[in-house]
Amino acid sequence: MADKSQASKAAGRHVVVLCHPGTGSFNHAIAQAYCDTVRWCGQEVVLRDLYDIGFDPVLKAIERPGPEHPHPLRDVADEIEIIRRSDVLVLIYPIWFGSAPAMLKGYVDRVLGTGVVPAAIQQQAPTSLLGEQQLVSFTTSAADEAWLDAQGQQSALNTVFDRYLMHAFGMRGEKHVHFAYITDDLAESAAAHHLTQVKDEAQRLCVEVAALHAGAVTQGQPD
Repeated sequence: MADKSQASKAAGRHVVVLCHPGTGSFNHAIAQAYCDTVRWCGQEVVLRDLYDIGFDPVLKAIERPGPEHPHPLRDVADEIEIIRRSDVLVLIYPIWFGSAPAMLKGYVDRVLGTGVVPAAIQQQAPTSLLGEQQLVSFTTSAADEAWLDAQGQQSALNTVFDRYLMHAFGMRGEKHVHFAYITDDLAESAAAHHLTQVKDEAQRLCVEVAALHAGAVTQGQPD
């Protein structure tokens, strides 16, 4: 891991969206490791555990984007306010039947995509909510890497989810970290190794965010 001085206590805000029903899951351990590291770096992190908050993933007819539906419902408005001022959006979820859980897809539909019309997506214009944010995904699966690759699953998910979200919402970039063969009998050494990867990635992002903020402050100073 980098020195703490490199990930200085500069401005920086991360929102972690966790989607797994089991409170003792490895996905929860990933979220904990990421959040702890961001706080250690002196930056702000907000955890949104979708199952814990009882998020409703069902898009309502009145939420479809357009001039006749200008205002999001209250629960969506609350999530938007949390995400709006962030630098990094982190998604943590298991791969179920080749894709993200339905609840997370509903979060994309209702929250991340609120007010976004097809024309804006095709233009890849940065949205007011996610434009210039960094997207990072941590996923898990019970299957091993070889089986997933044979099915073309990982590349497909990265294309239709991560890269699509990045381009559709005009985000700064995307990265996907996957942990395979996450089962109930996962060895402690393997779990520790994976969580070290999570911490390293969190710290790398903190350094990147701090540098971006430092650059913005420098540019804003008079000559």
